[in-house]
Formats: sequence, structure tokens, C-alpha cells
Amino acid sequence: MTTTPTGQVDGDKLILTRIFRADIDDVWASVTDPERTARWYGAWKGDAAPGRTIQVQMVYEEGAPWTQMRIDACEPPSRLSLSSIGMPEEWRLDLLLSHADGRTELRFVHHLTPSDGVGEVGPGWEYYLDLLVTSRDGGAQPDFGDYYPAMKAYYEGLTT
Repeated sequence: MTTTPTGQVDGDKLILTRIFRADIDDVWASVTDPERTARWYGAWKGDAAPGRTIQVQMVYEEGAPWTQMRIDACEPPSRLSLSSIGMPEEWRLDLLLSHADGRTELRFVHHLTPSDGVGEVGPGWEYYLDLLVTSRDGGAQPDFGDYYPAMKAYYEGLTT
């Protein structure tokens, strides 16, 4: 599978976009329902509400670790904001959805910090977002080797 990096950096934001021919509520369920997130990122458990913490299992990472994420904002079906807790890097993420003309756009934003290695983070999110796409359309699961280190130089070039 040939992959092309799609992310852009705008200030301290790494932004990746995917378009779906689907209703916004259906795409929202793909990024919030634990049974559906398990298909592309990992299942989660806990009391999901703004200000609360959930546990997320990162099934495609070595050892499938559980991590804690705080829900900073949840505005169905258009905005979900999360922050990692207890990870070596503190990540702040926004998933922003909009719908027009039968298509839903997912704008994924990773708020970069000086310690984030965009050369590693960018390819990782490309991989996970493509897993989201294939979980929805039934396509072949991508190979992480097509993303990293293949996309590393592209992403490092965005911050120079």
C-alpha cells in the first residue's frame, strides 16, 4: 500500500483531515462509541463526561497499554477534546467534525509541545486515522511500516 502524508502544521497544531461519505452522527459514533473505537484505536471504559477521566486501550501499540484520558470537552456530534494523563508526553487532542453535501469532515488536531517529535507523532496519527477509514469501509488494514519511518522526513520538514 502506498501512503501519502496529509498532515499540516499550523503554529503549534498538527492537523490531519479525513472525509467520509457518511452522516455526521455515524462518524461521531466511530470516534466515541467504545465498540467502534476498538476497531481502529482501542476500546475505552469509564464514565464519559466533560471533566471526567476514561481509560483507553491502545491496541496497536506494543503491549496494548491502557492510558488515561481526560475529556476536556464533548459537544456531540461536532467536537471532542481530550488530554492524556500520566503519559511521558502530555497530549491535547481535538476531534472536530462538520457535515455538508452528504460528507463529514473529521479534522484531527494534536496540539504540539516542544517535547513532541512531530516526525514520530505525524506518521502515527496518519496510521490511526487510516485505520479509522478502513474500519468503516472494510478495506485492508494498513501496515505501520508504510507510515514510519517512511513519513518521518515529511513531518520533520513541516517544522523547519
